[in-house]
Amino acid sequence: MKIHYFQRYHSKENVDTANTMLMLSRLYNYNPDKFFLMLNNLILKENSTPELSFELQSSNNKSVPDAVISQQSFKVVVETKLYNEFDLNQLLNHLTKFNNEEIKVLLTLDPKPMKKDFYDRFQVKLDEYNQENKMAIKHINITFNDLIKAMEDIIDERDTDIFAILEDFKDYCLYEDLLPDKDKWLRAITSGTTFEDNIDLNMYYDQSSRGFTDHGYIGLYKDKRISAIGKIKKIIKAVYKDDKLVYSTVEGEDPLPNEIENIEEAIKRSSNYGYDLRNIEHNYFIVDNFVRTNFIKASKYPLFRTKLFNLTDILKTDKLPSTEEIAKILDGKTWEEML
Repeated sequence: MKIHYFQRYHSKENVDTANTMLMLSRLYNYNPDKFFLMLNNLILKENSTPELSFELQSSNNKSVPDAVISQQSFKVVVETKLYNEFDLNQLLNHLTKFNNEEIKVLLTLDPKPMKKDFYDRFQVKLDEYNQENKMAIKHINITFNDLIKAMEDIIDERDTDIFAILEDFKDYCLYEDLLPDKDKWLRAITSGTTFEDNIDLNMYYDQSSRGFTDHGYIGLYKDKRISAIGKIKKIIKAVYKDDKLVYSTVEGEDPLPNEIENIEEAIKRSSNYGYDLRNIEHNYFIVDNFVRTNFIKASKYPLFRTKLFNLTDILKTDKLPSTEEIAKILDGKTWEEML
């Protein structure tokens, strides 16, 4: 069973902020040095290792920011939005949260970068505030993806506990639509005994009770490598009732007759592996075509069931090529050199 460290709700700014603070606090408690390396690179641009406190919904008379990360020598005030609906007056009021800290940062967080015209208007007001109040407050705007990339840079799979937590935070961000272009993410998932069946039937299946997070590609992992990738075109939920296959469309278009035949064939073959697809409802992730590749996991540590890759990051392009071309680019490469 997959363990979730972050609760899944409908997108609400306070919940998303709370889970982000939870992720950061877990990283800090796990390894303060790694936390400050990430924080310095992403936000502070300084060399500092103070003790931190994590506080949600901190308020004074004028302002209620979503969260505050603070310490005597510096303070980071956090404001989270989901649809780039930042308010100029709200951000200006947040400036009153700063006092005599050596380093002062207003961090704005959103699934997408702040709109440039708004960013520029706020920067003018911030410069005026700093001059009038003899302050040196910095404004840093990042996306949830920026935050994930910064943590990926300092966390590797040798950090087994925090690595699993980061993977679930990525999963949570996808689930809550905090990462744009979800269709450009690849989920590597273990496929041992069923690998050839997955290739033959162009589908992967998993119990419906486990749920799933939207993503665009499946990578079949076995023998310490992603050996095939496929682009998801539809997801079908199916189970037998009274000796009849009952199915419904979860995502995409309704299944074609040959796809229903493939689901029935997968259910039939599952008895060879001791799986009960007939009586237990499963989601069937149907791909356009699984393309073989050899994307190697060079480190000695096993994959803990799944791992998410942002293909736009590892391929360094916003426009993804065909599945065949992606498989060709990744073929012979290691995870470590591409991340």
